[in-house]
Amino acid sequence: MRHDAQVTSSESFPRQKARTRGFQLGRPRGLKVVGERVLFIRSSSGLDPAGSLWQLDLGVHPPVEQCLVDAAALLTTGELPAAELARRERMREVTSGMTHFTTDKSGTVIAFAISGIAYVTVLGSTVHTRELTTPGAVIDPRVSPDGRHVAFVIDGSLWVIDSHKLDAQPQLLCQSTGDTETWGLADFIAAEELDRLRGFWWLADGSGLIVERADNAPVGIRWISDPAQPANEPVAHRYPAAGEPNPTVELWLIPLAGAHKQLIWDLAKYPYLATVNVTDAGTVMSVLTRNQRTASINRIDIANGQLVEIAVRTDPAWIDVHGELPCLATDGALIEIISDATTDTNRITRDGVFISPAGLQVNGVVDSSAEGLLVLASPDPMEQHLYQISNDGTATALTSGESWTNAVADGSTFILATANSISPRVDFNVVHPSGVHAITSHAETPNVTIKTNFSSVGATHLRTCVFWPTGHVPGSKKVPVIMSPYGGPHAQMVTHIAGGHASDQWLADQGFAVVVVDGRGTPGRGPAWERLIKNDLAIGILGDQVTALEALGVLLPDLDLDRVGIVGWSFGGYLAALAVLERPDIFHCAVAGAPVTEWRLYDTAYTERYLGDPNKSPEVYDQSSLLTRAEKLQRPLLLIHGLADDNVLAAHTLQFSSALLAAGKIHSVLPLSGVTHMTPQEVVAENLLNAEVDFFRTHLQMAGPGSIGVFGAAP
Repeated sequence: MRHDAQVTSSESFPRQKARTRGFQLGRPRGLKVVGERVLFIRSSSGLDPAGSLWQLDLGVHPPVEQCLVDAAALLTTGELPAAELARRERMREVTSGMTHFTTDKSGTVIAFAISGIAYVTVLGSTVHTRELTTPGAVIDPRVSPDGRHVAFVIDGSLWVIDSHKLDAQPQLLCQSTGDTETWGLADFIAAEELDRLRGFWWLADGSGLIVERADNAPVGIRWISDPAQPANEPVAHRYPAAGEPNPTVELWLIPLAGAHKQLIWDLAKYPYLATVNVTDAGTVMSVLTRNQRTASINRIDIANGQLVEIAVRTDPAWIDVHGELPCLATDGALIEIISDATTDTNRITRDGVFISPAGLQVNGVVDSSAEGLLVLASPDPMEQHLYQISNDGTATALTSGESWTNAVADGSTFILATANSISPRVDFNVVHPSGVHAITSHAETPNVTIKTNFSSVGATHLRTCVFWPTGHVPGSKKVPVIMSPYGGPHAQMVTHIAGGHASDQWLADQGFAVVVVDGRGTPGRGPAWERLIKNDLAIGILGDQVTALEALGVLLPDLDLDRVGIVGWSFGGYLAALAVLERPDIFHCAVAGAPVTEWRLYDTAYTERYLGDPNKSPEVYDQSSLLTRAEKLQRPLLLIHGLADDNVLAAHTLQFSSALLAAGKIHSVLPLSGVTHMTPQEVVAENLLNAEVDFFRTHLQMAGPGSIGVFGAAP
């Protein structure tokens, strides 16, 4: 099955991708429906990083887009606080200006921050925006549901201010007493691994807040330094590595008037605060055991300041966390997504009873009403659609086709962001009782003609996509292969999202056939498939890549399996390095970007979820480590790592490089000074692509059966 997406620009692709921050600039984001209005953030062009606040007024005909807050008029040269930079790293945020906003229930009071300065915008007959008085650079300002107050974090302390009084002064609610204590911020594990990016929540009536207090004192320090700037002091980074202590995380009820009260649960048994969700029907939180096999779900009794346990869930492998769930529906029913082992389906439940159909993999909840739920779900791993799930279990698809849809909703109005395999662009449409209305996107179109070629191969029906060089004529010649996987949990690559494969197509156009494979552990195929990686992040995952490649070699004889490279980043970087170590007979060279080389160096929640406690099962960690395999290297390997990476620390590459050198194995290392896990810098992002191509051109030309290169003999 093949689809083509057309080219529209003459600029070189690496330069275009770098300047557009991966084609994210100019795209509507942060969309929210409030009554007859849609609010969203968008920059002025596909090259402008500064997001401004926009409104689509559905109350007029035709609907009109209006800029409510122009970020350019408010931008300053002030530096963002370190905590905000860290929060953006967890969010993989690559833009500037306005990156997030919140509103009251009516949508007429809007709070946001630009350059660390807090603002409030009030909508009426006119639009009025003013700066709030604060004692420092703010993080995550959030307006109360009644619009009366805005809360925000400064230097780990939580403040609140009256949003209506022009001369209002901020009130300190929760004060940090040291460098390791924070109020109102998500702890590192929550933000990086549990998809919880916030640390405080307004009560539904605006009378107070639920606030996370985190104490990082138990967590070991990792020092992040920049060797290229030896005069700069290293930065102390509290990083909870596998098998080591986590931060102490608490939850507090903080009234605007009244005494603070800690919400008590067994912190030793449940160290992870997974979710907090506030609805008009009540507030629900969930906590996890350290092995993540048991979750306790609790209703917060606001009147008494207590937690009331309402459900306990267990899973022999791990509990999947869904940020917007558990929550209470409008009628008070407990809404969850639970893995149904009997039907191998992630299903919606009401008070523990499955209501979504077997076989429909539910990925998230968009909205709740008295009639039922709007959910995002996958009838096929390559697709995601919007469904209406009634309380009696009837499922009605609201979108369909070979596409991938995300959505936000409020009542009968919802916004669809739709991608497909035909065009690299994402379409944004508002579905309203008055009709369907488009939201303009200024994002640039990748200047490559993307040609997706999907197939399902092997006994386990591995989803694959192959990209050929533009103009390639089948049967005309053999083409060297580059595999481009992620390959790990939480990420699908083989989907009906053409724009997600622009880099793969550009790489193919340099003279390669690029192969993408989703193996075991990737989402979309049900809980059993995802749990095949329990206690093994190496052999089974790599085996799926090899199985798919060999099957494609039979189906597509133009694939030159005597010249195969592999490239990946993060987990994909780990997989790329693993490939040349374990299967040099298949893979002739590899580029590994920011690879996890030793899982004991990675964080607690992610690593222990899949491999357990390294103190109890060291052999499981040894089996998935690259350090223990260093002596196996026979093929050219290029390691790339940002030295400022606070997620996959540069120690991964440096320790692996040392192990390789000790084993007498020659390899290449490209250190990136001042670069984090995201590599957003234009020059770095552009030239990394060119460096990868040069590496593959060099080493795939010399690789073949029995060939000998500078990196050793092919087996």
